[in-house]
Amino acid sequence: MATINHLGIIMDGNRRWARSQGLSPQQGHKKGYDKLSEVGEWCLKRGIKILTVYAFSTENWKREKKEVDFLMNLLKKALTEDIDKFNKNGIRIKSIGSKERLEKDIIESINKIEEKTAGNSKRTLNLCFNYGGRLELVEAVREIVKKGFKPEEITEELITQHTWMGDIGDPELIIRTSGEKRLSGFLTWQSVYSEFYFTDVHWPDFSEKELDKAIEDFENRNRKFGGS
Repeated sequence: MATINHLGIIMDGNRRWARSQGLSPQQGHKKGYDKLSEVGEWCLKRGIKILTVYAFSTENWKREKKEVDFLMNLLKKALTEDIDKFNKNGIRIKSIGSKERLEKDIIESINKIEEKTAGNSKRTLNLCFNYGGRLELVEAVREIVKKGFKPEEITEELITQHTWMGDIGDPELIIRTSGEKRLSGFLTWQSVYSEFYFTDVHWPDFSEKELDKAIEDFENRNRKFGGS
């Protein structure tokens, strides 16, 4: 039976859920944030040690300023007010993405929470914020060139080491909610052998039962990794 150590989730559908409930996009995002805490607990009960979530893409800056500002404030709240909760539960927090365009106080909050939770080993939560898979590869290549590596020295391992994800390891399964069937730039380099599970359920309505359906679907697959 295949096991899952690292799960990736594209948390899609907060705004659609909000519309269906007659609520604002901001209320949808708040509900989605609350859902993440629940899903983290469900994953831990199932032995999933690493959870990587797509919280804000580099394309999301195109949204209305009011919505973007709310998402930034929500991130800051999570990074500053939830440190004790993360430490109590043994959760290590890592921010995955570009610091460009982020306000100074948010960058300081990111640095602080990463430092304060660095010693936690029960579970790792990777927040992909201001993240884009192609930008991640561009930045990795820039770093490799800057360090003066020769063409013949460039390997998959070298590129992996210079990505934002670094040596965290690739996700065995990636779940996307709300009906879309694409990755939208999520873990472009790391997802080459990931299994995908797409569900029509909007992220705020994602349930423990739906998580089990995704895991069961994954466990029933025959992962060959290019072999016979």
